Amino acid sequence: MSKNGVLLVNLGSPDSPSVADVRRYLREFLMDPRVLDAPWPIRFLVVHLTILPSRPRQSAEAYHKVWQPTGSPLIVSSQKVRAELERRLGTPVGLAMRYRNPSIPSAVEQLAQQGVTDLLLIPLFPHYAMSSYETAVERVKEVVARQAPGMRLEVVPPYYDQPDYIKALVASAIDYLQRGYDHLLFSFHGVPERHLRRSDPTGRHCLVTPDCCATASPAHRTCYRAQCLKTVAAFVQSA
Repeated sequence: MSKNGVLLVNLGSPDSPSVADVRRYLREFLMDPRVLDAPWPIRFLVVHLTILPSRPRQSAEAYHKVWQPTGSPLIVSSQKVRAELERRLGTPVGLAMRYRNPSIPSAVEQLAQQGVTDLLLIPLFPHYAMSSYETAVERVKEVVARQAPGMRLEVVPPYYDQPDYIKALVASAIDYLQRGYDHLLFSFHGVPERHLRRSDPTGRHCLVTPDCCATASPAHRTCYRAQCLKTVAAFVQSA
């Protein structure tokens, strides 16, 4: 008998704001070839000789400023989403982080122990990027294939322009929109241009075609920049 389950995956957080835990987190994060896509020897040298000697202490100071009594803000808020989704669906919902804890292997194991046979993966990244959405999806596929080979896996595609997502964005900004500001500035996390090129399945559209993000192409299915622009356009239309 089949049983449905859901797995939410977010980016991750150090286990604590200590320098040692921040260093472990940064090492795991930055050694991911989908984050730093240089050849392994170069990536290893850059991470271990250039970044890890100094960055963990600097980042730990920043984490201390936002750390909550209950833990990492990202994990605490993600746990609330998980609990509410499980309450509404009435089906097992797991939470995992791509880096550190709760880990993807532990979440898949818990869902398998609950008898889940059909798993819906929801990456908590509205836009496709190889350093977020793609790495999370591929890691879950690897873990499921190894730990629960009989489990069927379905992946929710990027939802950057889905009406409910846009509606939620507008709702989060409505108080500010009603104050009569002259401009509303959208700011997205940046990615290297080479990531855009590598994610282009056509190999000849992203950053090649003039005004590539405004020109229809299958490349937009995996283009972070094009999807961010579509989110903004949908927001403006709905607000």
